This record gives sequence, C-alpha cells and structure tokens, in this order.
Amino acid sequence: MINYQNTLAFAQQLDEQDELAPLREKFIIPQHAGKDMIYLCGNSLGLQPRATATFIAEQLNNWANLAVEGWFDGDSPWMHYHKHLTKPLAGIVGALEAEVVAMNTLTVNLHFLMVSFYKPKGKRFKILMEGGAFPSDQYAIESQVRFHGYEPNDAIIEVFPRSGEDTLRTEDIIQTINQNTDELALVLFGGINYYTGQFFDLEAITRAGHQAGAYVGFDLAHAAGNVPLQLHNWQVDFACWCSYKYINSSPGGISGAFVHQKHFENSDIHRFAGWWGYREDIRFEMKPGFKPQGGAEGWQVSCSPVLLMAAHRAALNAFDYSGGIEQLRGKSKLLTGYLEYLIEGINAAHQKQIFRIITPKNPDARGCQLSIVCENGKAIFDKLVQNGVLGDWREPDVIRLSPVPLYNSFTDVYLAGKFLAEAVK
Repeated sequence: MINYQNTLAFAQQLDEQDELAPLREKFIIPQHAGKDMIYLCGNSLGLQPRATATFIAEQLNNWANLAVEGWFDGDSPWMHYHKHLTKPLAGIVGALEAEVVAMNTLTVNLHFLMVSFYKPKGKRFKILMEGGAFPSDQYAIESQVRFHGYEPNDAIIEVFPRSGEDTLRTEDIIQTINQNTDELALVLFGGINYYTGQFFDLEAITRAGHQAGAYVGFDLAHAAGNVPLQLHNWQVDFACWCSYKYINSSPGGISGAFVHQKHFENSDIHRFAGWWGYREDIRFEMKPGFKPQGGAEGWQVSCSPVLLMAAHRAALNAFDYSGGIEQLRGKSKLLTGYLEYLIEGINAAHQKQIFRIITPKNPDARGCQLSIVCENGKAIFDKLVQNGVLGDWREPDVIRLSPVPLYNSFTDVYLAGKFLAEAVK
C-alpha cells in the first residue's frame, strides 16, 4: 500500500523509480504551449508510437518496389502479414495464438461473430447485455434481433445498476441470467463499461451464462490493452475489440477477434464466409465450396489492410518492450490510484464532494479510467484543456481521465490534479 503525497517532488520520485518510464519515449506526446500535453484520453484514442511511421513507410516502400509481388515477396509478404500480430495479441487477451486474428473493425466483427453465436431457437431467443452499453453495441444487437424477426423490447434484456448506484453488482448480473435461463440465447457484455469505467467479472459472467445454456461473448474495446484478460481459461466463446484506444494502433485501426478453440470444429457454428477465411494452402485454386482456414483466421472475410496492420504491429511492439500486460497493470493501478487520491484531496479541502467518482473504488474492478461527475463539469473540462490537460467529456455530466502506463507519468497525474483543484477555486 503506497502512501501518496500531493507534491511535485513525490510524483517526480515515483517517475524516477518507475522501470517502465522509458516507454514514454516510444510515443509522440502532443504539445501545448511549448510543453508536453498531459494526455489522459487513451480511453478514446491512444498516442502514436514513434515507430508507426517507419512501419508504414516500409510497406509503402514494398508497394512502390514490388507492386503486386508484395503479397508473396519481400521481407514481410502481405499474404501472411497478419500472422506477425497473433502472438502479441494472444498475450494481451489471454488466448491461444490460433484463437485470435486481426481483422475488420470492431462493430463489423461484432456482427460477424453474432452470426455465429446468436442462434435463437424456440423460446431461447433473448440477449442479455449491460444497460447503458456503448451505442454501437446497442445498435448492433438491436439490428441482429430484428434480422431474426424479433422486436428489441422482447428480445433484449438490459441489466442496470440499482437505484442510487452507478455501477452494476456482479450478483445482480448473475441473478438476471438465472432468472432467464430458459430464454437466453446469448450473453453479450462489454469488458469495461465505457461510461463508468467498471471492469466486469468476465469469468463469473461466462460461467453463469454457460450454466444457463447460452453462448457468452464480450466487447473488449475498453479492456484490451488495459487490463489482464484470460479469455481461453475463462472459456469465453467469442470476443472482439478495437485497437485504437489502449493498444495505440491508429485512428479507426484494425480490430481483433477471439474465438475459443472449442468451436473450431463445431459444425453447428455458421459464419459469413469470404475468400480470406478460406484455407490458405489451397486458396488460390479458386474452387467453389468454402473450406475455412483453421482457428480464428477462418472467420476472416476480406483481404487484410496492410497499412493498418503495419501500424498495429508498431503499436504491439511497445507491449513487448513493457514485458507484458501484467507489468503494465501494476503501474496502471498506481497511476489511477494517485489520481483518485488527488481528487479525494480536493473534496477534503473543500469539505464537500466537489467531484464524485463513479468508477469502482476497488482497483481490481476498474482499469486506467476514472469517471468523475461534478457541477459545471463542462466548464471545468474546458479549463483543463486550456491548461494542457486533455481528458474526455461525455454527456451529460462525466469527465473521463485515463492515465495510461505506456506513456503517462506520475508527474502528469500530479499536474492534472493541480489543474483540477485550480479549476474549482
């Protein structure tokens, strides 16, 4: 248990002791008034790794010099480029290498995976999800149930926090699953709620969903690269995530997908097919009749976007340098805990709750992000931006601040707390 102090010297001392501090140099820090911006918005878009331009330039050079031969020639043939990404991705989400693939974008992957794992039949046609999920998830699920001939009000069960509470209790999620055992076809949750920053108990949810006879999947947009995951060991059926938040793989960068190996040979699992998911050893025979590539790669549909994968590869290298997600998680807890300490200090100084943190207090039930509610929140947020602190504003009343262990420092957090305090004087 660390005894935090609200001094610049203390923050600088933590930075000097931080073995991961050199990782910051691998990222381009935006500037504000001639100084490094205090960037606390990795929950929305991660910073650009310095290596990104080089990795993309290498493939532009291959394109220029090899043209179509780049698919099979050169130092990194495009035909197999996605295979460079599988090992680091598997480490980030806790999967076997065969269970992960980089492809498409997040909501596209969510739709493709629901084709395979939302299989309504008879009275078992309902989907259980978190209330207040990110809108894209809501829209995807609404459209999927309508595609199968159901009305969202009949087919979607949302679990909301109890009255007067901001986050969900795991026991309430499990109780709702148990109450709908005979009707559930799918449990589909976020890994971390985008608004509150709550990290759900994915293992417990998966276990309860399976006991109810449902498939279980997760949108890990705010979890991948943020918190340790064990998708394979938890027996999760499927998952998908974006790469542009905590993985730092470029705006709108290529997404990722996970399919548990227990489904690889399951003939009851259908999928939408395309030639990039066809067996690569006979792909160019161009014969009719889809024969999927083994593993999660068999869920690919279209040619992989090489330039996006190059950016992704550059970003994943930073995780290799860090020593892995567990090492990053240790620093993350300290950074977010320090921010929490500073915010609570502002409340204590004013002898009232200026800022209400709606993110769980338990470090194991959150990632990097703290979501704070306050009066005149937008005005306070604007003052932070004026002082070079860039977080994230979410309607109607939440400021999201996310110190990311790959590139944020304890000095960043100290200064963010200082400017928060000045904003409410």
